[in-house]
Amino acid sequence: MATYAIGDVQGCYEELSALLDHIRFDESADRLWFAGDLVNRGPRSVDVLRLVKSLGERAVTVLGNHDLHLLAASENLRSKTKDTFADVLEAGDRDGLLSWLRDQPLFHTDSAVEFSMVHAGLPPQWRIEDAAGAAAELERCLRGAKYRDFLGHMYGNSPDLWRADLQGHDRLRFITNALTRARYCRRDGALDLHEAGPPGTQPPGLVPWYRHPDRKSHGARIVFGHWATLPSGDIDEAEHNVFHIDQGCVWGGVLTALRLEDLQRFSVPSRQPKVF
Repeated sequence: MATYAIGDVQGCYEELSALLDHIRFDESADRLWFAGDLVNRGPRSVDVLRLVKSLGERAVTVLGNHDLHLLAASENLRSKTKDTFADVLEAGDRDGLLSWLRDQPLFHTDSAVEFSMVHAGLPPQWRIEDAAGAAAELERCLRGAKYRDFLGHMYGNSPDLWRADLQGHDRLRFITNALTRARYCRRDGALDLHEAGPPGTQPPGLVPWYRHPDRKSHGARIVFGHWATLPSGDIDEAEHNVFHIDQGCVWGGVLTALRLEDLQRFSVPSRQPKVF
């Protein structure tokens, strides 16, 4: 039995199929962890959703910002001209797929493999148990009767600094941004949601979330995606205890799986046009 964490698929169904063949995925024994952003930008979002949903308990996925954006678009709350998930919205089984997606977690932790998974990052103020608790708040909202109200107030960059007394939409928006959009933060722990380039290109005063000197989650191993411009090998995994697996498949990079038991990586090349 093996557990493979897979980086952002973003509708790249053919590459996902090739990767599962490459790792010789055994549906009867192995487990897959998906780091979020199953959909959008790539050509076959609906097929990716169908595949992952069909795996049932053999797969775990955390929601990413593009997955949440799909849910908002499905309610006619927000859309962008470059969205490529019309195949989901026009599918005969769309309601079942969207209901399943809305039921997925924002954070996953497993003591058996001693790993946690998030799409983007954690603010330095959160321990692993804080992240799990915050994610559970958002999950209850998404699965509840008022989820449309949350999706309508989800977008925005404020507040950018965690406070335990945050309430309502401000609290849920911060949790959403931390778990699904974070890359950099300031020395005071506030999130910066503008910079998306690789480390070394950011303005002074910003550090990658995993390098913050006061990060309370440092003692736990975390696997994450989201940051396609983060070069492979940029992170000293032993020092920071984090493992990045989004290598920009949808931008012409590779789709990567990390076997959590021995930290071996497996990759297949993208079939999308090379962007960077």
